[in-house]
Amino acid sequence: MTHVLVTGGAGYIGSHACKALKAAGYTPVTFDNLVTGWQDAVKFGPFEQGALSDRARLDEVFATYKPVAVMHFAALSQVGEAMSQPGLYWRNNVEGSLTLVEAAVAAGCLNFVFSSTCATYGEHDNVVLDEDTSQIPLNAYGASKRAVENILRDFGAAYGLNHVIFRYFNVAGADPEGEVGEHHRPETHLIPVMLEAIDGKRPALTIHGSDYDTPDGTCIRDYVHVMDLVDAHVLGLKWLEEGKGSRVFNLGTGTGFSVREVIDASRAVTNREVPHSEGPRRAGDATKLVSGSSRAAGELGWTPHRSTMPQMIADAWQWHLHGHYDH
Repeated sequence: MTHVLVTGGAGYIGSHACKALKAAGYTPVTFDNLVTGWQDAVKFGPFEQGALSDRARLDEVFATYKPVAVMHFAALSQVGEAMSQPGLYWRNNVEGSLTLVEAAVAAGCLNFVFSSTCATYGEHDNVVLDEDTSQIPLNAYGASKRAVENILRDFGAAYGLNHVIFRYFNVAGADPEGEVGEHHRPETHLIPVMLEAIDGKRPALTIHGSDYDTPDGTCIRDYVHVMDLVDAHVLGLKWLEEGKGSRVFNLGTGTGFSVREVIDASRAVTNREVPHSEGPRRAGDATKLVSGSSRAAGELGWTPHRSTMPQMIADAWQWHLHGHYDH
């Protein structure tokens, strides 16, 4: 059995990655502390509860399963929280990742796929971001992810740790078969927050800032469907298994949507009004983040199939109406 250790496998993206790994013939082993993840989301392989800070527990899991690779999703990821509590992000995202990397190297598991973020780039006005764009993060979330990228490079040089780093843009949508989906406590991502507002599950959506230098004054983001995103991770794993070396890839579509455009698309898909109001900007938010993802297409052969805004909202809406986790 070919095991892959998936940290954060009970979370939103990690659970979808486990489904994709299972479909590709691997056995995903979820390692998660269940602080933000859901045990009900672990459906595609064994579950091991633990914290990244617990080296003994990690060593035990590596010894038990002898994984061929690590897929590392576990992280705190809220920009607002990162601005107000940076220590949490440095301790959890950086120290936890360092412990994981050390455990992987000690176990001889030298293929590592890392979930990074376009937040490492920071603010670059009117620039399509490619993998060589300078990294000047605006907050501790982006800074902590950049630090882990540096850890991977250093361990690559010292120990031959082969790594693929994926810098995501905004991830949206859900498994169209409804086995797993997006469910955060509290929910902060635009599309599920909007769907909850449409469905009366929360107060009106707040647009955080309407005075940005964009055509309609709201932030612009590049959105990628979670199923397309995790397909790229399987391709990244195969890239490493084929000995192609360490590489960084952006994952986005190259198309940006403003907050107002996402609201309009949600209205069209659900045939319901989106109650919303305007509020002040949030600290740490960039004006525009849009990917140049030609490297992933050209080198990995990655093609997003579901990453249209109507499809992402439709899949998220179906999960919102019918999917749930009890614990």
